[in-house]
Amino acid sequence: MWRAELALLFRRTRTQALLGVLALVPIVVASAVRFSGSGPQPGEGPQFLDQLTHNGVFAALVGLTVTLPFFLPLAVAVVAGDAIAGEANLGTLRYLLTRPYGRTRLLVHKGAVLVAFCVIATCVVAIAGIIAGAILFPIGPVTTLSGTTLSLTAGTIRIFAAAAVVGGSLLGLAAIGLFISTLTDAPVGAMAATAGIAVLSGVLDAIPQLHAIHPWLLTHYWLTFGDLLRSPVRWTAITKNLLLQAGYMLVFITAAWARFTTKDVLA
Repeated sequence: MWRAELALLFRRTRTQALLGVLALVPIVVASAVRFSGSGPQPGEGPQFLDQLTHNGVFAALVGLTVTLPFFLPLAVAVVAGDAIAGEANLGTLRYLLTRPYGRTRLLVHKGAVLVAFCVIATCVVAIAGIIAGAILFPIGPVTTLSGTTLSLTAGTIRIFAAAAVVGGSLLGLAAIGLFISTLTDAPVGAMAATAGIAVLSGVLDAIPQLHAIHPWLLTHYWLTFGDLLRSPVRWTAITKNLLLQAGYMLVFITAAWARFTTKDVLA
């Protein structure tokens, strides 16, 4: 069933369009820098942008930085909000529950598909960025934020590790979206509510007067993946981020299970 759910998700035109847009972002950014006539100055633009003209592999990190505040959360909100509510809206939820799987197992499969989507989506951004960077700029050993140099292979491994951390950063939002999806039969509403929560968290995180709640906000540690490009790697903020996401997952997956296993399924 898990394979069937995964195949169904990635066969959908909507999912393919979302992944296409995500892949396009680092390509557009790298192309804009390449053909602008002059590279960005140090500290100008998103993190890692000033390194792009020196080494094309940084296009992957720029892509992750640019897509994380909006594009990636929106994609996750669309997929998560549709997980249960979409089935109910299409009238297929009752059919799925007639199979000898049970509601808990169905919810587990839906959650596993969401985890896979989060990781695949971020890897799509990273791969598109590396390909675009390799075509448009020279590539070679990677200079870390600490000033040390990694081989191209080691640097590429760090970049995909960063993509995995970004994927993990989205799991809390995915769990929230899955919970909201169990509350309604209107997938568009679930998608909008999930995306709205991500936006609200980002807005609250930008208000200095609310610093006391910042460490508990969903989006607070999202950009900590950059610490993987230091020597040695700074794990403190990354660990806090992943633990925070795990906490959100535990709370909202439990809430989704409690709701879904007691819900009257009419469609």
